[in-house]
Amino acid sequence: MVRLNINPFPAARSQLHLCARSIKRFPMNPRLQKQIEFLVTIDRLKQVVRRNYLADASRPENTAEHSWHLGLMAMVLAEHASQPIDTARAVQMVLVHDIIEIEAGDTFAYDVEANKDKAEREQKAAGNLFGLLPEDQAGEMIRLWEEFETNQTPEARFANALDRLLPLLQNYYGGGPSWKENQIRSDQVLQRNQPVREGSETLYQMAVEIIQDALERGLLMPPEDI
Repeated sequence: MVRLNINPFPAARSQLHLCARSIKRFPMNPRLQKQIEFLVTIDRLKQVVRRNYLADASRPENTAEHSWHLGLMAMVLAEHASQPIDTARAVQMVLVHDIIEIEAGDTFAYDVEANKDKAEREQKAAGNLFGLLPEDQAGEMIRLWEEFETNQTPEARFANALDRLLPLLQNYYGGGPSWKENQIRSDQVLQRNQPVREGSETLYQMAVEIIQDALERGLLMPPEDI
């Protein structure tokens, strides 16, 4: 259960207040003020650098780029979902679910130690960041975030499938930069992409073929027992 923090993120608030001194002040009702504060705060998502690279391997991507890309994937690939889905809700989920990385940071999927407290860090961040919004909008954001995390609805399963699939595609088409940097094995990537099957059998079969080809091309390390 996410607990809303009604006085969250003091560092972010201080930074916003400092910036506000240098711009024209406009009269705002309290609801609009909270909405603008949230929207300005989430600009920081563009500064969260992920361990994954762009598909051309030119540089690491940031989390805002990742979320945008997932939104378009949900629109373009919705027809391949295993069950009929509300595409708009899937898009909302993928746009919202990584906002918490502003505070919790990006946790590399294959970093066992960092993943131990990932859920705790992200729960706290969700309460802080969504707590910037008016109560009704904060509640809806949290419901979207928790729906993605619990992965129980057709929309959540499809959204989670895309979240696993995108780094696979970027690594594969970029020559495997983050796989090579971290000596990732093919069995690790296959395990990581198992949830894709719950969201789309078609996309899962494609993922399996990509992983096999990546192994054969030397983009991935072989399994430990080989």
